[in-house]
Amino acid sequence: MELSEEDLRLINALQISPRLSWSDAGQVLGVHATTLAARWDRLREAGAAWTTSHLTGDPKNMCLAMVDVDCEMHLRPDVTAALAELPEIITVEEAASNRDLTLTVITRDLEQFSTQLLPRLKEIRGLTKYHTALCTRIHISGYAWRLNVLTKAEQQALRALAGPEAIPLGPESTAAPLPESHLALIPFLARDGRATAADIARALGRNPATVQRQLGRVLASGTLSFRCEIAQQFSGFPVTIQWFANVPAGRHEAAAIESRAIRNVRFAASTTGRTNFTIIMWLRSLAEVLEMELTVQQRIPGIELVESVVMLNTAKRVGWMLNPDSTATGEVVAPYAELLPDGI
Repeated sequence: MELSEEDLRLINALQISPRLSWSDAGQVLGVHATTLAARWDRLREAGAAWTTSHLTGDPKNMCLAMVDVDCEMHLRPDVTAALAELPEIITVEEAASNRDLTLTVITRDLEQFSTQLLPRLKEIRGLTKYHTALCTRIHISGYAWRLNVLTKAEQQALRALAGPEAIPLGPESTAAPLPESHLALIPFLARDGRATAADIARALGRNPATVQRQLGRVLASGTLSFRCEIAQQFSGFPVTIQWFANVPAGRHEAAAIESRAIRNVRFAASTTGRTNFTIIMWLRSLAEVLEMELTVQQRIPGIELVESVVMLNTAKRVGWMLNPDSTATGEVVAPYAELLPDGI
């Protein structure tokens, strides 16, 4: 399968506004709404693109951890599969050096991570060692990554049409509490970030008007991060690399601002552990690694790039199970209401 320029334009539009109506999208893109809907159905069915939502992992509300795993070589596929089946582990990637796998984990709090998740890691046959870094602040997340195939005018028009779910909470904001009755909507939004109130109401056997009000509150709460994903092989950026770095005390916010100016960045966060800052990028080729290292060092004075790690394969990305070619299988294994903080 190959993606056309029109396919990429549609995906870019949904990256900016994941729940954009087809009629609004059609007005901006100059394509009939039914054509866009049919195109999106084709992309989803092929696993080439999908919309989803996931718990933000904001350290103010929950625990976000990055775990390096070593395992017995001949059991690596089994370990990978076992880890991907744990809902708290939202991302599983195979690394090229110094660790076998890297995991992204979201739990309700540090206690749940320590007393419930870690014991399950120890039970996995073939898993020999793990090392944990805890996220203390998220600076950039994958929802903000863009294909950038639309014109600036089109992007501006789409941002104006975006709903509250497309606007992330500020660094000092916290997620608004949600009643327990609203939590049942979360799994549907993880499987389809564009799920409608009518769809959810039918599945839950609830009144559509009630679910519409509940959905509006969930979208505006800041509890979930919405995004439109693309299979990496179709993105034009097939290489994933993660840098582990040290940034001087008091320079993390400045480093975050400079990181946001680098379009390749998918994730940046301050962490605990052997290093205190991490940056993840998608690149066009391995030849870009040195170029991007130089860019980072020029933009962020005082940063020390301690280690770079290329990812060989992604088995699971923010809850979605992936095929070896990076397309989505359609299976979603992600944390839901039971992992939300008390009162949310």
